[in-house]
Amino acid sequence: MIYFLWSLERQTEIDGGGGHFFVLKIVFDSEEEAEQRQDGADTERSPSDEAQGHSLGPFSPPAYSEPAALLSSNRTSPSVDGIPASAAAVPGIGGGGAETRVSLDAIAAQLLRDQYILAALELHTELLEAGRELPRLRDYFSNPGNFERQSGTPPASLGFGTGYIASTQINALKYRAGSISTLDSLDFARYSDDGNRESDERLAECEIPSQERKNYKSSPEIQEPIRPLEKRALNFLVNEYLLKNEYKLTSITFSDENDDQDFELWDDVGLNIPKPPDLLQLYRNCGNSLPLHRETVDVAVSVDPNDLPGDYFTQESVQQTEELEYQISLLNSEKQSLAEQIKKLQRLIQTNYSLLVLTVPLSAFCSALWKAGLICRVIGNRRWRWLVKSCFVCLCRKLSPAFHQALLSFCQMSADSRLGSEVSRIADSEQSVMLMLGRCLPHIVPNVLLAKREELIPLILCTACLHPEPKERDQLLHILFNLIKRPDDEQRQMILTGCVAFAQHVGPTRVEAELLPQCWEQINHKYPERRLLVAEACGALAPYLPKEIRSSLVLSMLQQMLAEDKADMVREAVVKSLGIIMGYIDDPDKYSQGFELMLLSLGDPSERVVSATHQVFIPAFAAWCTELGNLQSQLIPSLLTRIEKLLKSEYGLDEHKLHMYLSALQSLIPSLFAVLLQNAPFTSRAKLQGDVPPIEVTRFPRPASPLQDVATIVGSREQLAVLLQLHDHQLQHEGTTGWDSLLWVVNQFLPQLIDIVGRFNVTSSTCVHEFCRFFWRLCRTFGKIFTNTKVKPQFQEILRLSEENVDASTGNGILTKATVPIYATGVLTCYNQEEDRKLLVGFLEDVMTTLSLSHAPLDSLKASFIELGANPVYHELLLTVLWYGVVHTSALVRCTAARMFELLVKGVNETLVAQRVVPALITLSSDPEISVRISTIPAFGTIMETVTQKELLERVKMQLASFLEDPQYQDQHSLHMEIIKTFGRVGPNAEPRFRDEFVLPHLHKLALCNNQQTVENKRLDIATQLFEAYSALSCCFISEELMVNHFLPGLRCLRTDMEQLSPEHEVILSSMIKECEIKVENKGIGEAQGSISIAASLVGEDAKTKFLSKMGQLTTSGAMLANVFQRKK
Repeated sequence: MIYFLWSLERQTEIDGGGGHFFVLKIVFDSEEEAEQRQDGADTERSPSDEAQGHSLGPFSPPAYSEPAALLSSNRTSPSVDGIPASAAAVPGIGGGGAETRVSLDAIAAQLLRDQYILAALELHTELLEAGRELPRLRDYFSNPGNFERQSGTPPASLGFGTGYIASTQINALKYRAGSISTLDSLDFARYSDDGNRESDERLAECEIPSQERKNYKSSPEIQEPIRPLEKRALNFLVNEYLLKNEYKLTSITFSDENDDQDFELWDDVGLNIPKPPDLLQLYRNCGNSLPLHRETVDVAVSVDPNDLPGDYFTQESVQQTEELEYQISLLNSEKQSLAEQIKKLQRLIQTNYSLLVLTVPLSAFCSALWKAGLICRVIGNRRWRWLVKSCFVCLCRKLSPAFHQALLSFCQMSADSRLGSEVSRIADSEQSVMLMLGRCLPHIVPNVLLAKREELIPLILCTACLHPEPKERDQLLHILFNLIKRPDDEQRQMILTGCVAFAQHVGPTRVEAELLPQCWEQINHKYPERRLLVAEACGALAPYLPKEIRSSLVLSMLQQMLAEDKADMVREAVVKSLGIIMGYIDDPDKYSQGFELMLLSLGDPSERVVSATHQVFIPAFAAWCTELGNLQSQLIPSLLTRIEKLLKSEYGLDEHKLHMYLSALQSLIPSLFAVLLQNAPFTSRAKLQGDVPPIEVTRFPRPASPLQDVATIVGSREQLAVLLQLHDHQLQHEGTTGWDSLLWVVNQFLPQLIDIVGRFNVTSSTCVHEFCRFFWRLCRTFGKIFTNTKVKPQFQEILRLSEENVDASTGNGILTKATVPIYATGVLTCYNQEEDRKLLVGFLEDVMTTLSLSHAPLDSLKASFIELGANPVYHELLLTVLWYGVVHTSALVRCTAARMFELLVKGVNETLVAQRVVPALITLSSDPEISVRISTIPAFGTIMETVTQKELLERVKMQLASFLEDPQYQDQHSLHMEIIKTFGRVGPNAEPRFRDEFVLPHLHKLALCNNQQTVENKRLDIATQLFEAYSALSCCFISEELMVNHFLPGLRCLRTDMEQLSPEHEVILSSMIKECEIKVENKGIGEAQGSISIAASLVGEDAKTKFLSKMGQLTTSGAMLANVFQRKK
């Protein structure tokens, strides 16, 4: 057995000096000797001997008792013929029932009070095995704090019997590894001089109940962690193995990773035992060690006292119990005496460390530590390191302190400067580290490269979080926001990530008090990147701010930046942060402010800001309105009211504002549909059970952002699939009764929209396009069933396409409005199945027929063709509609079809033009009605302007030539007007060969023929159209030959007409003719350039723009008009 004694001896002379010192004595007994000691403890010791105690040697004071006796009294459980002593203490059992028995709780209390921990543990274990449990013992042994010792003072039980052993093993039972960083808590037996650890392990095992020991050894999660000296020893053996087996690179890497250890010297490990065999030998012998030949059996006994005979407990057992109690009382008195001595020694140590160390000879002290293998551990402990340092400093030489100080002054050290002061003052706690960082960081940051300053962000944030001084924290956060002069995207993200981590760590109060002031200071910074950081920080910190600050200060900051900041990227970030704020705000009074912010964002001149408004702000604001319940009652009606006011404006329709409001409504469609689903009669039945049919990919239009995805608004795609299934079933089979949100859409929202559509001018292509997009998204979002049953019937009721409703004199007024193109493009094209296409074809045919027969304007039909023609998918469908008009019996319908070809040709590919368009136009050009033939001329001209196929161009050219050269058309004034107008429109953009060989010669002929016209009105109409055509063609490059043969002669003929009909035009024509003649005369310039530009001399602005602007100034005096074409000097 192993016993530890810690005694203090007074010696008069040790190596020439005296003083106090500690002696650690380790005594090893064999198991047989231990048993003999235990057996003889009761027989050989008399009460007087017990009082005096037995001496263990010259180092033990007389008052010290035999440790073996202590061990015996603690380890031996009194029993009667194998029955635990605890059973004997139970009242009413045995023959001595009349005597007063001490309760088990009293025994346990006495054991704990006298610090007989091991005896108490064994009593606790035996009670547990007997099926009983004392609350006092259970609470004591389940509290790890009862077995922890304060560092810095030796444990009271270290050298006095089993206290140390019991404490060690209690800690082992609780699976707590003992501290090895201080001298106080070292396991001395583990690193003893002889290196014999087996007895220590046997002692530890025998002190632990078998089942507890079994559980402890078999559980890998509760193994004792590796100790530093064990780690160093294993490192040495591993490195030795790597070198012997030629793993040199690995050995070098391993040595680098353990640079605090010298692998050349075993003594550097710190263990005072010989070097063990190498790793291979240890592996081979690990299973060959012979265990102790001891037969052990784990036995659990549980006895019911009622089953025992009445006289089982004899008088002998009572006497034995009394003897044991007497021994306990003696040991308690001995313990008190020892405890007083320990307290005296502790006071001595605590009050006079220097005296203790100074009186210990250096050689003896260090030698003892080295032999015990404890020198490294002593130095590792702060308190004992100071003692060893003092010993080395003070005892090596007998020098005066003044001499030491003067000598050390020659060292090159500087503690006077700020940096020297910081270097000489090493932090010894977390708080001192924070204080040091707070002092040093302001001096470090300016000296770090700008490109690498983001590496300081973690250091700054951690210091700002943990620093105790508010002023220093404010300075550190100021450094954080000013860390980089113009932070890029990645640097801003790092700073924002740090701010969020700071906010999560410190809480809302400190975020408000410390972070927000930094944002406020940067709100007007001259660099946009810094203001952008503020805008993004407001959004990122929104979840961590107090709600009052979110809806007041932060909202005001962002509103100011949105209204005043000039940088687009800053306002874009502001809008996104406002959207985040809307996701957390809960003050209903802020609704009006949010609505104004939405309008302000939508009206921003930057497209980036408007896009961010639709992607982030409007969905977040709509979600808040949904929670407030005013999406349908306030938000959407407010936008519709503003659109109606635009239509009533006396200054005309503001298309920009209409686009702004309508786009906002379009962004609200997903939220509106989500409200319908979440407030439907079937919502309570929406359960995620069984197989749910997946949602078609094309079921919803592509959202502008994830926030506009209906699945995101509802919660998940699976939940949306269930709701859609119930939605469709409700509309098809159960109706809309009780579905208030849907009834509002059908009875209020849609009628108001259709009324607005019928009130603005159809010629506004921008408005038509915006409303078409809105209705298309509305119908695609709400679904096909809703579109067919709720939307289409309302449009059809308004349009009234039946023939009996056609008024031949005035036409059907609604058919001339924007309702036609919006219904055709926005509603009928939502679904592209065969039945939908047939419905669209029939509607367009009916509209074309109705408008033609009623002589109504064709603007609504043209708008429909323009919108549909922009999508190549509908080209075949539109050609089908036009062919219906080509073969129609009415000449009016055929004329309309001919004019619609002009709109369609520009977007159709040349194959369709050759196969479908040109044959239809050729058919119409030979129509019996001259009006139908004339209607084909604009379409032929557009083909000449857009098509490049030579064969196709020749066919069109021949058809136009037949119109000009056929004698039957010589007196067709309308035909000539249409041809001249077409030449002026397509001439500048047509193929140069077609312009030079066909357009210019025929214009010359038409101008010459117009001189012979006797009807003044017709002559003026032709002359005016010729003037427009020549004005457009004058900006083209014309060869000298054409200029002399056709262009100048045509202008002279036209001037002849204008002299009589319009003198103002005559002045302009004279200037044009004079300029052309000058160009012709200047042959050198003409040959150098290859061609002449009539407007080439108009320097300083685009020639065509300036020339056409002068053409419009026909009210100007003749003298000024004459100067238009004069060369600039």
